[in-house]
Amino acid sequence: MRLDKFLKVSRLIKRRTVANEVSDMGRVYVNGNPAKPSKQIKEGDEIKIEYANRIVCARVLKVPQNNVSVQEASTLYEILE
Repeated sequence: MRLDKFLKVSRLIKRRTVANEVSDMGRVYVNGNPAKPSKQIKEGDEIKIEYANRIVCARVLKVPQNNVSVQEASTLYEILE
């Protein structure tokens, strides 16, 4: 699954267009490397997102095949910091 789609489905970022913009600005890292929106995400990857006032680090636990419910979204990742 693409990085921008995963961020939207997991609800780490609310909209896919915002996920694209943040990735293009170089504020999203996958396994320590700056990532483009088209980066393929797999289980075990660590995603770091630099928001304006905080940094969120998460490990991917599960990559869904399509959209998931709000209740299931938090089971796709675990927060590291």
